[in-house]
Amino acid sequence: MAGLHHVELWVSDQGSAREDWAWLLARVGFERADQWDRGESWHANGAYLTVTTSPTLAHDVHDRRRPGINHLAFEVPTAGDVDAIMAEAPSHGWSPLYHDRYPNAGGPDHYAGWLENAAGFKAEVVATHRP
Repeated sequence: MAGLHHVELWVSDQGSAREDWAWLLARVGFERADQWDRGESWHANGAYLTVTTSPTLAHDVHDRRRPGINHLAFEVPTAGDVDAIMAEAPSHGWSPLYHDRYPNAGGPDHYAGWLENAAGFKAEVVATHRP
């Protein structure tokens, strides 16, 4: 069976990442499975995401506009869940993106919100079921 096994996200500031990513990952249904000095691992639906820092980082600034992963998209059950996460996000270190086109920046049949944290990582929260 094919599927995504895991994603390892390298961050330069584990302290800040632990705060904003922990909130978002818990909010979209991930559970913290492990935690250590330089990172933590979050599991959901058989896959996991690790947020960690490494002594071998080549650069300390993330730029989603460079080659590599642009953003991570997380699925939530309803449009109401998307709305609630978008409303709560600023108090947890995330800024809304494309808010002038919210919730259909991805097209008329796509109910989603986009967020960016202070480190420049972008996340999308997508409703499985529209209103």
